[in-house]
Amino acid sequence: MFPFRHIPATQIMTRFRLLTIAALAAAASPLGAQRRPANRPALVPPQPQRPLFDVREATIPEMQRALESGQVTSRELVLAHLARIAMYEDRLNATISVSPTALAEADALDRERAAGRVRGPLHGIPIALKDNIHTTNMPTSGGALAFRHLVPPYEATLTRNLKDAGAIIIAKTVLTELANWVAGAPTPMPGNYSAVGGQGMNPYDPRPDPRPGFNDGRAAMQTGGSSSGIGTAASFWAANIGTETSGSILSPSNQNMLAGIKPTVGRVSRWGVIPITADQDTPGPMARTVEDAAIVFGALEGKTPDEHDPATLLCTPPPGNDYRPFLKAGALKGARIGIPRAFYYDRFTLPGTDRPRGGLNAAQAEAMKEAIGVLEKAGAVIVDPADIPSVVTADTSRNALLWGACAGSDGRKGHNANCSIDFVYGMKRDFNAWLASLGAATPVATLTDLRWFNINNAANGAIKYGQSRLDISDEIDLVADKARYEADRAKDVDLNGTHGIDQAMKEQRLDALLFPGANGAALAAPPGYPTVIVPFATIPNAPTPAFPLGFNAKPQPFGVSFTGMACSEPRLIALAYAFEQATKRRVPPPLP
Repeated sequence: MFPFRHIPATQIMTRFRLLTIAALAAAASPLGAQRRPANRPALVPPQPQRPLFDVREATIPEMQRALESGQVTSRELVLAHLARIAMYEDRLNATISVSPTALAEADALDRERAAGRVRGPLHGIPIALKDNIHTTNMPTSGGALAFRHLVPPYEATLTRNLKDAGAIIIAKTVLTELANWVAGAPTPMPGNYSAVGGQGMNPYDPRPDPRPGFNDGRAAMQTGGSSSGIGTAASFWAANIGTETSGSILSPSNQNMLAGIKPTVGRVSRWGVIPITADQDTPGPMARTVEDAAIVFGALEGKTPDEHDPATLLCTPPPGNDYRPFLKAGALKGARIGIPRAFYYDRFTLPGTDRPRGGLNAAQAEAMKEAIGVLEKAGAVIVDPADIPSVVTADTSRNALLWGACAGSDGRKGHNANCSIDFVYGMKRDFNAWLASLGAATPVATLTDLRWFNINNAANGAIKYGQSRLDISDEIDLVADKARYEADRAKDVDLNGTHGIDQAMKEQRLDALLFPGANGAALAAPPGYPTVIVPFATIPNAPTPAFPLGFNAKPQPFGVSFTGMACSEPRLIALAYAFEQATKRRVPPPLP
């Protein structure tokens, strides 16, 4: 009898994913199904093989042209991306599951193309989804052990929209567990870690953090979170769908040198997406180019409002849900771009305080100085400063910097007077409603049940970093605390929207605000405003405390963001595309 050796759950999952990939590839090969005996001659002479289509850094239009010309089939595109996953998954840990039906879907789409039916620019293109978005052919775990085997009884609206547009959902990506609403202070969960998926690694430096106190398997170069851009950066698929409540599309896009669109809340349906709060949750695309992100965005939005999500009535889509007409290289000429200098660029001391806040380090500041120069050269009018009124106000009761989201043990009842309970309240309200929508498929009935499941399965890795965020949400009384929630929600919108972004843009007649990296995410999130981020620079990865001597950290990506008011995506996409075309700074990760 062999001695039993314990294998961690996350290692088993990685092996399972790779076996799934290998099985799909084998099934795709004629020899995988039935091998010809060695002594039997081939009945058909060997045919000359077509040149292989290289999917590395290939754009969606390039893939589409290759499909149209017959250079490649959708089946071959799927296989090429599966090969990339099989080659690098052990190093990067980008996927939670791989679709068992991807090849069959590709074959069906190839037949449609052969019959003269092409659904649009995503026909036959592999796309991945964050694993908090419902699919009915793969589990939707949210990274939580309790939902590891959950196959929802219905698809997310956005999943259906993508499939209707001809996209092939090839995989589900890693994420920060439950979109990073599990563990906050005192032991916050690292980005792209979950009990089911383990720790995702940044392809620009896929090494674990060696520093004492941080050497628990987390990434040395942050991956961003809670969505993952790892697989898109590494060409595991053409693009992926993330979700953001505050920074979770923009942050991973920034960290993985991707173009990302964080939409106005309501542009894309949230039906079938595991929630934090409907007030701020939104899905959105992450891709290697602005054009790719715009193509996916149009398909995500869908042709009609979703009856399950009333917020989808807010913005009017462009004709045919096509954002490509806004992709104009000259869009920056005459555009008024505001620089929110205080706090977001320069350190800022609030009136009545002696401690400066915010600001950029030297490398970030130099990158943004160069970016502003690019905008000026392209004909933009730079308004500098265009400070955010609610940031620079001397009224401490109305200052956005002194009012954030309650998000950990320090935000529990009795300690949360100076922070918004929007996330805390919304999670209990909307998460319990989501559980109810699962019917008999749900493994737990309430947020309370989930917390008890986690406690009972702590030894199995359910709550490596605790569950302080789930705890403070579950202590909420949805009736008794409703008035406090409504007051906090109104203040969130007032400080960040009405007297934040809205006032700054209207007073200065701006087309967009320019933020460094993902720094403006927390400002735009409460009113649900859109942002488009573009790859631009690399800067030193120099955390505090510093890496040990000899580690030689690789440079990390750093992008620029264009933010606007509600429903301004067409203008933001135009500005981001023009900036991208003037710079073209994205470089692939150092993978063969």
